[in-house]
Amino acid sequence: MKFAGYLKRHGRRIGLSLLITLPLLLSAAGVLNLNFMRVLENYVYDTKLKLTMPGYPDPRVVIVDIDEKSLQEQGRWPWPRNKVAKMVDLLFERYQIDVLGFDVLFAERDESSGLKSLEALAQSELSANPAFNATLNRLRPQLNYDQVFADSLKNRRVVLGYYFRNEMEQGSSVGTLPAPVLAQGSFDEASVSPWRATAFAANLPELQASAAGGGFFSFPLIDTDGKFRRIALLQEYKGSIYEALGLAVARAYLRESRISFHHGFGGAGAGALESLKISARQFIPVDADVAALIPFRGPKKSFPYISASDVLNGKVLPEMLRKAIVLVGSTAPGLMDLRTTPVGDVYPGVEMHANLIAGIIDDNIKERPDLSAEFEFASLLLVGVLMAFLLPSRKPMGATLVWLAVMGALLAGNSSAWQFFNLDLPVASLLLLATALFLFDMAYGYFVEDHGKRLLTGLFGQYVPPELVDEMAKDPGAYSLEGESRELTVLFSDVRGFTTISEGLDPTQLTQLMNEYLTPMTHVIHQHRGTIDKYMGDAIMAFWGAPLRDPQHARHALLAGLEMLARLEGLQDHFKAKGWPPIKIGVGLNTGEMTVGNMGSEFRLAYTVMGDAVNLGSRLEGLTKEYGVQIMVSEFTRAAVPDFVYRELDRVRVKGKDKPVGIFEPVCAQGEEPAGLLEELALYQVALCSYREQAWQQAAEQFAQLQTLHPQRYLYQVYAKRITYLRESPPGPDWDSAFTFTTK
Repeated sequence: MKFAGYLKRHGRRIGLSLLITLPLLLSAAGVLNLNFMRVLENYVYDTKLKLTMPGYPDPRVVIVDIDEKSLQEQGRWPWPRNKVAKMVDLLFERYQIDVLGFDVLFAERDESSGLKSLEALAQSELSANPAFNATLNRLRPQLNYDQVFADSLKNRRVVLGYYFRNEMEQGSSVGTLPAPVLAQGSFDEASVSPWRATAFAANLPELQASAAGGGFFSFPLIDTDGKFRRIALLQEYKGSIYEALGLAVARAYLRESRISFHHGFGGAGAGALESLKISARQFIPVDADVAALIPFRGPKKSFPYISASDVLNGKVLPEMLRKAIVLVGSTAPGLMDLRTTPVGDVYPGVEMHANLIAGIIDDNIKERPDLSAEFEFASLLLVGVLMAFLLPSRKPMGATLVWLAVMGALLAGNSSAWQFFNLDLPVASLLLLATALFLFDMAYGYFVEDHGKRLLTGLFGQYVPPELVDEMAKDPGAYSLEGESRELTVLFSDVRGFTTISEGLDPTQLTQLMNEYLTPMTHVIHQHRGTIDKYMGDAIMAFWGAPLRDPQHARHALLAGLEMLARLEGLQDHFKAKGWPPIKIGVGLNTGEMTVGNMGSEFRLAYTVMGDAVNLGSRLEGLTKEYGVQIMVSEFTRAAVPDFVYRELDRVRVKGKDKPVGIFEPVCAQGEEPAGLLEELALYQVALCSYREQAWQQAAEQFAQLQTLHPQRYLYQVYAKRITYLRESPPGPDWDSAFTFTTK
């Protein structure tokens, strides 16, 4: 009935909102082509990429740059192959690199040594000259620069680069291809559709035969805005499949010799290709073109660049190259392979390979799931229906909060998928839809504030921070003011010597001091998801675990107590500057079963906690000054937060309780212990055992030693005085070592 009435009041607005949603649904379903959505999605992708890039160089991949300096010092390119061979030898022998990849092509023979002319002379004018022919035979291996280069590649992890041509490019094949990673007939051609090449330009046969492998460095994939965001990892030529340079280099570095395909369930037959498997644990996400998104680390020069001339001249520090992956490429004018990318309009092609290699090694390549279109359609439908039905009943502020919540949820969810699961999910259409529906609804008419949220704010807004109210608003029916029993943690804090402080200040100053003390303390409690119960003059009472359930209530309460002390310490200089006395507080915490709910009289009600566990928390706060500590927790809170270092203070019976309880001082989180703390705690524990065993002389000596080592620790004086008393009035054999307090 209520829903029918809601539809009657807001049916037109809901219908128009759903109509706004329809074009985006049709676009996601592939029925309607909205080109601007691809532009928006690319913009969002580029933004996510730029915001999450590491932004610092990766020393594992080094680019040896045939730069302008190299051309000036070593001569114009192409260099004689014996010079390139020298560079290869230096890289592996002197600098001890791991893998070498060439983003340059060696398709033509090197005749710069003059060997061809000398052989022509040996066949003609000097054919009858034995000395000439003997010298030529001796020098031929040194002058055959291509063979010298080929010899330098043998038995080393060297990957040569080449490129493919497609049907839109002119030219015939040149050189020799490396062995394919998957030969014709070794894979299911129906389930894999890589980019098909029609020709290639590859390296000389002897060079490719000597190298460990080869990879293409052509970039056939470009988005509609002219930017390169993907690299095709595989290309098909005459039925066999060949791999990209970056993939080949990464596999050489990882010592992985095989590639296999991993299919999902989104396509026909065995399912659409989702990733390439190169090891038991490493999968490279790919799309329908068998292409991977490039995991850019930053703008150009996000990898170390070293001049090729410096390598040849031995000017490079060995540690810059040791065990590194080295890519040889060029940034010299006229030679530079420039690309337009999301991170720069002028980006070296060799660095795109470097990004891909680092991403494969780190298993950090983003994936556009095969079911992205289905996810986008379902998400658009959900957001459209949700906002169409939610917005009409809200006032502007409520509608704004809904829109911000939806936008925040979309951004947070998408960012989490991107950052933690390496998923690039569509979000631009969702953000556009949420904003369009919000603007439409704001312009359409008035809004009625959400009753559930208004009720929760009225009930709990004075106790809990707004962000918790927002959480509770997601399910307002789950919260009420009715009393219930629940395990909670309660905190009491009190200002030491407040009477003395108040006597030294006039009412205005005292009011200002208390406001400037209570405000930051309240912020701390709220930041740690606490509920303010009440202020009792200078005292604060707060609890955790209600009204919003919190499985970590004890931890959040303990962290709040410790931060209150730290925040107060930071206020002391401010108080001193105003002429106010320093403030010291005691904090007590206890965890246990408590009754929580709205309690009071018909004249005044308050959402509060009651029970023995609450009373114990109050007693612990009062005991802090007895032991000279600022914060104290019960054994129950300690058990709930075990990963802290605690100093056991005592076992006590508080007023009104017969059963003793252990009390502890939380010192710090485990692993953050200051120097000497653990040694002190160990000595203290030994002394405490002696005390509980009634070995008074031994205990007295041990506490005296501790007092000497740590004179600032009042606790040791407490035990020294107590031992003196107990030696004069022995407690007897049935003593349980608990100290009984008869006052609150």
